[in-house]
Amino acid sequence: MYQGLLHFHNIGRWIVIILLVIAIVNAFAGMRRNEPVSRGDKKIGLFLMIIAHTMLLVGFYQWFVGPWGLKQFQELGMGGVMKNSIARFWAVEHMVGMLIAIVLITIGRGAIKKPIADRAKHKKMFWMFFIAFILIMASVPWPGRQVGRPLLPGGERSAEIYNKPVE
Repeated sequence: MYQGLLHFHNIGRWIVIILLVIAIVNAFAGMRRNEPVSRGDKKIGLFLMIIAHTMLLVGFYQWFVGPWGLKQFQELGMGGVMKNSIARFWAVEHMVGMLIAIVLITIGRGAIKKPIADRAKHKKMFWMFFIAFILIMASVPWPGRQVGRPLLPGGERSAEIYNKPVE
């Protein structure tokens, strides 16, 4: 189950990134053109928030059950985790960065319901989504980084890469 959810989490990041880019572009265009918030804006924001929260729940499960979160604190202690860049990324940086990004996505989505001018709604959505995008891009384990993972799950080395112990 853990491995399947890990693959789902990997694919889910692409859905979040794509929806976030669409939401940022829509919010920027609406802000520049001073347009009212459309049904499409509301739907994209809602789908973005739903998939982001789903990824958060899957991530929490992985953090508590998998080899990279709570287990690192139990084995290495706080000092050991903070001294090891790989353990620190998985046990602290990834989780905190994504949690803040999802809070920003939720705040941005909540702007739609506020009784403020449409331009202000678009502006708030734009900035919340844009900052969330930057945090997500910084917190994803992109290939090439020391903590890197494949762009897509699967392949013969997938289980080896995903479950490699901290050195």
